Amino acid sequence: MATNSVEIESAEDSKVHVFSSSTELLEKLHQKWNSVEKPPYPAMYSSVYGGIILDPAMMVIPIDDHMVHRGHGVFDTAIILDGYLYELDAHIDRILVSASRAKISSPFPKSTLRTILIQLTSASNCKKGTLRYWLSAGPGDFLLSPSGCPTSAFYAVVIDEEFSQCKQGVKVITSTIPMKVPLFATSKNVNYLPNVLSKLEAEEKGAFASIWVDDEGYVAEGPNVNVAFVTHDNELILPFFEKILSGCTAKRLLELAPKLVENGRLKSVKTGNITVEEAKRAAEMMYVGSTLPVLPIIEWDETPIGNGKVGELTMALSDLVWEDMVAGPETHRLKVPYV
Repeated sequence: MATNSVEIESAEDSKVHVFSSSTELLEKLHQKWNSVEKPPYPAMYSSVYGGIILDPAMMVIPIDDHMVHRGHGVFDTAIILDGYLYELDAHIDRILVSASRAKISSPFPKSTLRTILIQLTSASNCKKGTLRYWLSAGPGDFLLSPSGCPTSAFYAVVIDEEFSQCKQGVKVITSTIPMKVPLFATSKNVNYLPNVLSKLEAEEKGAFASIWVDDEGYVAEGPNVNVAFVTHDNELILPFFEKILSGCTAKRLLELAPKLVENGRLKSVKTGNITVEEAKRAAEMMYVGSTLPVLPIIEWDETPIGNGKVGELTMALSDLVWEDMVAGPETHRLKVPYV
């Protein structure tokens, strides 16, 4: 009789510890952070707690929250740069649209959400990083329907992280992971498994990330970014937003790019359908996203884009967005009232 190659643990070895008190559990939670000189998450807000949390060990959400076990939640992210929140209102508007499509009612009006996010950033004392926030169906039970949830929930966290203008080109591949259908792709929901698998697929092949192509053969988007192209006629083109997420940074790029038309560097700026074949023949290619804000792409499926080098117009577009983030108008940059 063949013996099992897996060594069976004794009953004593496999005994699971039972925490006898909340004090003991709190000590365990704090162990992770005691050796961390600077916690990466300086502040969190939870509508369940009803306030701002500064202790990273307590930055938790209920396990019966439907966002956790059913994926019934949406999120968005804003940039904190030099003590300013960039494009906050645009990102709040988008999460509310996403929530509406997900049939999640916000526990607060937009003005209150905005106030919470500003006060959270102030309490964090973070001058550079990201502000990520979620609207969830809320905690209540483990059923499929959220009808048993007393109220929806709002969570937010400040992430202290470094980012800078991207100047080095990256390689991408065409993803074989099926892209989301438009209903889900156009909403920023927490169901990111396709996005994760798409990113992992690229990394396994030595690329930075991937490109999704829709059923009609048109370029769609990256795993969590938009994509843009400069043609050999110096036209800037971004794929239509009807089937993909309308990126706040991509939309801002479309507003800023006409400056390059005015000075003669670009011929035109537009959104439209672009086939994979047309896209791979482009002079320049780039990802567009909040923390990038523009990332040059120099190779796609082992084929060079243009001359295989970072494009001049790509960097000119990157400069436009970066300068807008650093010193743009107050309509797009909100000064955080740090205490």
